[in-house]
Amino acid sequence: MTAITDPLVPPRDRLARARVLHWMLAAFLLLCALASLQVGAADVTLTALLGKLVSGEALSQMERVVLLDIRLPRLTMGILVGAALAVSGAAMQGLFRNPLADPGIVGVGAGAGLGAILAIVPGALLPAWVQELTGNHLTPFAAFLGGWGSTLLLYRVSTRHGRTSVATMLLAGIALGALAGALSGILVYIADDRQLRDLTFWGLGSLAGASWAKVFAAGPLILLSIGAALMLGRGLNALALGEATAAHIGINVQHMKNIAILAVAGAAGAAVAVSGGIGFIGIVVPHLLRLGSGPDHRTLLLNSALLGASLLILADVIARVIIAPAELPIGIVTAVLGAPVFLWILLKRRGMVET
Repeated sequence: MTAITDPLVPPRDRLARARVLHWMLAAFLLLCALASLQVGAADVTLTALLGKLVSGEALSQMERVVLLDIRLPRLTMGILVGAALAVSGAAMQGLFRNPLADPGIVGVGAGAGLGAILAIVPGALLPAWVQELTGNHLTPFAAFLGGWGSTLLLYRVSTRHGRTSVATMLLAGIALGALAGALSGILVYIADDRQLRDLTFWGLGSLAGASWAKVFAAGPLILLSIGAALMLGRGLNALALGEATAAHIGINVQHMKNIAILAVAGAAGAAVAVSGGIGFIGIVVPHLLRLGSGPDHRTLLLNSALLGASLLILADVIARVIIAPAELPIGIVTAVLGAPVFLWILLKRRGMVET
């Protein structure tokens, strides 16, 4: 007589591997954080600072500024943005039951890009006092509003009689992305050289503009959204069996869709707003973790946050040292590292299917 098992509960050995992987990823994140605090354009190292603290020697004003006002907020923002993108990707892949899904499906990237372009090109026509009042916050604020607004519009289009159609959302997302791209193209065409440079650097993504003001502005929304996404693990596991099966075993599918979409919009929208366009984190990280610990979303979402934060910090360190004292846009580094990894994953999965 065979024992009856819960289809939502993975084997114990897989859960054990996921827990071990969790602590390994936490240690990896700590190492990446130390590396981020160690390197930079200024000749200030973390080891030297720790040596002064141990010996009781006071830190200089420059050392305090470099550590507390430049590197520490940059590290904090990197953790938040990397975790937000990775968790959003894992949630979208679970919701759409498609390993190629990423936050861009719900219109976050297209809407945020259009919002940023609107702030940079027509925003230059605003009165001088408005530009002085908003300072450097106009572009990220407009990008967040664009990403959030496009997601809500997409959600409204794909929801009928209180039920959200995932297929309709996917197709509407393609149309919305094309429309946002067309409008962005018009604005790019009329932009001047300075505005084109700003648009290019924003689109490639960077943590160079990190500050405590941006961290405190985006951090609460990102953390709240990630927390909401982490509660969806069991529901996403059930959804993998089909919406009908998930509803039959007690999952409120529509409620789960609502939370997932709003969480992704909040996390990814805030992340893109403060860092610009950074690709491959949201799509590669969940793939790597599924290969290592399986598809259980109860552990996948949390591990995605840890690995996403670690990889983005590591990419930022590479961006800072590869052409020091200048630095590459971090989106270039994530694309160069992420694209080959993603191709390798696709080839590996294809080989598994063919055999």
